[in-house]
Amino acid sequence: MWALENKDINGILYIMGGDHSYRVFPFIDINVIHDNPKVFMGYSDIASWTTLFAVAGVMSYYGPNLLTPIAQPIKLDDYTMQAIRKCLFSKDKIGEIKPCDSYTNIEWRNVSENDIIWTKNTGYKILQGKGKAQGRLFGGCGAPIRQIMGTKYFPKPEFFNDCILFLEIGSQYGSLLAGLHELRALDAAGLFKHANALITTHLNEDEEEMLLKFLKYEANREDLIVLENVDFGHRTPITVIPVGAMAEIDCDKVLFNIIESVVS
Repeated sequence: MWALENKDINGILYIMGGDHSYRVFPFIDINVIHDNPKVFMGYSDIASWTTLFAVAGVMSYYGPNLLTPIAQPIKLDDYTMQAIRKCLFSKDKIGEIKPCDSYTNIEWRNVSENDIIWTKNTGYKILQGKGKAQGRLFGGCGAPIRQIMGTKYFPKPEFFNDCILFLEIGSQYGSLLAGLHELRALDAAGLFKHANALITTHLNEDEEEMLLKFLKYEANREDLIVLENVDFGHRTPITVIPVGAMAEIDCDKVLFNIIESVVS
């Protein structure tokens, strides 16, 4: 079982993405991370860092970064703001993570409020599985996680036993085949073998079919609970998912709960 710590937090780091943050890892002392825990939060390329924090035994947070959506034009949306407050500024159990009401693209430009188009959200969807599953959360964006596979910065296969994976998967770089290759790589690293559940971002019909076929014919995990359309991907708003926190998925009620407090 993991030994992720959330003690004596001193300061908050909001980190931006990219595609090569892993290149600084040879200059990082994992013991310093363990001995000096911070609230380290971001998404996209930061998945390699949240993985490194897990190896160091320190909880980190896959969620909004400073440029987007915190500095999203006009204002920070209420859903993301409440997610930050609930996760990082309260010692209470986080509880249910509800789907957002509507979403929009991440925005890098200085645009007016009328230029931001919101789409009504359809809510969570159970792609397969039944009953309830509990486990510690691990995941993020698949590509940066793949970049450190096979290195000392990546967890051993037993690390993923009984976890709840949360992964941005689908048509990577616009290609279903690239998405399938990513799933295969993650499976080879041991992520799917003994996981209790999988949470994904929004998937289109082709991506859903690809994932379900992969789980059935390649990972041999038709039993794996899969909850789709959770708000942690490359769109606004975005929730905060604490890597290493205990969570629960209830298929009958289509609920996603984080069942502990993650700051102290």
